[in-house]
Amino acid sequence: MARTNFEQLLEAGCHFGHMKRKWNPAMAPYIFMERNGIHIIDLHKTVEKIDEAAEAMKQIARSGRKILFVATKKQAKELVAEKAASVGMPFVNERWPGGMLTNFATIRKAVKKMATIDKMTQDGTFSNLSKRELLQITRQRAKLEKNLGSIADLVRLPSALFVVDVMKENIAVHEANRLGIPVFGIVDTNSDPRNIDFVIPANDDATKSVEAILDAVCGAIAEGLEERKVEKADAEAAEAQAEAEAGEGKGRRRRTRTRIETPAEEATSATEEAPAAE
Repeated sequence: MARTNFEQLLEAGCHFGHMKRKWNPAMAPYIFMERNGIHIIDLHKTVEKIDEAAEAMKQIARSGRKILFVATKKQAKELVAEKAASVGMPFVNERWPGGMLTNFATIRKAVKKMATIDKMTQDGTFSNLSKRELLQITRQRAKLEKNLGSIADLVRLPSALFVVDVMKENIAVHEANRLGIPVFGIVDTNSDPRNIDFVIPANDDATKSVEAILDAVCGAIAEGLEERKVEKADAEAAEAQAEAEAGEGKGRRRRTRTRIETPAEEATSATEEAPAAE
């Protein structure tokens, strides 16, 4: 896996933190200095933490598990939707639905409601509804799609969360903490890193900063998915070869038995065909 480029993070403005008066003291280990009343993040530590997080996310993807991306702030929501979708991962970029993790069964029921409405459109049920009922169901479907459409394929709890701005998404972080789900988070100088399992200290407000970090972690996820695909293909090939070899072994055993039995059969046949002595 390629190491994160320091210069790219610098150009993206990942090092710009918040004003000193807004800082969270728990972020002190990740702050390099103060300049003009603004904290500057130590990018050497950011590089180290991105690589650490990317490797962990790669292994999760390699094992076939899901990572839920969360970003509802306007600077990051479209970006997260694009990047998460590119590697086949679910995401939440609208309002975080309370109980999304801790009450997952209810969320799944809402997702199934979308599927039920879709089925109604296909089996002709809609044609029997009044205009008012049709309008109500259509609006309900649109609302569900907006809030939950991106997690329609998430049939079980995710194995991890990736959060942009852990302070804004504190409810999501809290739910993940309660369930023991690991949290990867872009943490700015005004946020508390203590509830985050994989802290990525960086500017969480600038689109370019968020994009640079997403490129790194999504690239790692893509690598993990590719390795999983190769491993699966190799396993299938090995299984097919083993079956073929087993089939050949059975064939050889049958031929061996035939060669052993043939002389005896010939002797028996000869005895039966010999004329009886007078």
